[in-house]
Amino acid sequence: MNPNTVISVVSETIPHLRRGALRDFLKIMELTENFNPDAYNKSSLTYTFHNGSFIEFFSADSPAKLRGARRDVLFINECNNVEFESYQQLSIRTRDFIYLDYNPNNEFWVDTELIGLPDVELITLTYKDNEALDPAIVREIEKAREKAQTSAYWANWWKVYGLGQLGSLEGVIFNNWKQIDTIPDTAKLLGYGMDFGYTADPTSVIALYKHDNQYILHEVIYQTGLTNRDIYNLLPDKKGFYVADSAEPKSIVELQRMGLTVIGAEKGKDSIIHGIQLMQQEELLVTSQSINLIKELRNYSWDKDRNGQTIANKPIDAFNHGIDAMRYIMSYQKKYKTDQPLYYVH
Repeated sequence: MNPNTVISVVSETIPHLRRGALRDFLKIMELTENFNPDAYNKSSLTYTFHNGSFIEFFSADSPAKLRGARRDVLFINECNNVEFESYQQLSIRTRDFIYLDYNPNNEFWVDTELIGLPDVELITLTYKDNEALDPAIVREIEKAREKAQTSAYWANWWKVYGLGQLGSLEGVIFNNWKQIDTIPDTAKLLGYGMDFGYTADPTSVIALYKHDNQYILHEVIYQTGLTNRDIYNLLPDKKGFYVADSAEPKSIVELQRMGLTVIGAEKGKDSIIHGIQLMQQEELLVTSQSINLIKELRNYSWDKDRNGQTIANKPIDAFNHGIDAMRYIMSYQKKYKTDQPLYYVH
């Protein structure tokens, strides 16, 4: 790296950076034994090298940063979640190189504005190019290759995530949500939804708040490999009310014995569709820290048959762990029609 080089790493929000590009950068520096704790400023999210070069991490939702100082190199992580105007403000202040990464879920401004220009090069990388990818993740990805033979949804999924080709995302179920940075102090906590997972699927816990007639959702846990004791230890609110996946009664009982107030979600015929319809009726606010829930909301869609026709009232069985958790608590809250915090004595 040349002396005094300025590199900007940008993503849609600071939470997205902390859980993605920034975490990866710090991990790589530590694994290669190049990390110097004195060179890393946690407050400004900058890392300064011995030759005066530095890397700064900031979000695309910071207007002052977008229109601020110039840089030599720009890297935008998951640029399909960043507005074209934000890219423009950054690009005109970048001297040397711009790198953009994204999953080609569907056509967006990179396809319409950049690809094909003489100074733009498109490099396609797939999971096979990631030598550090966990074998369990590889197996999950490659399962979609078989599913692609019978489902238009999985054919599109495999095209995007397996082959790195441009896909088309249609029939997204939820378009009634937007991001907020913080939960208002006057918001009422109504309870939590919990969806169990372990090896491939994450355990997800989503908090539900109400404020000014709007529901606020906040991701509390989204992680694989958790035992029930791990789940309990990670919960910041041991006295809250939880509605969990009733398909795992043993896990619910174990959590109850640890002192958690948790009940099984009420299920039955068409309970998924009914829960989806309830959530579609509301204006939902999602905290920007809820990275995984946001990804699910962007990708959860209606299933399609092998001919590409939408299957009525059948959502895909993917991108639904956080959504299932929010469905459990919202269905319970709306059934019992209370805006007060929920309590249950088991």
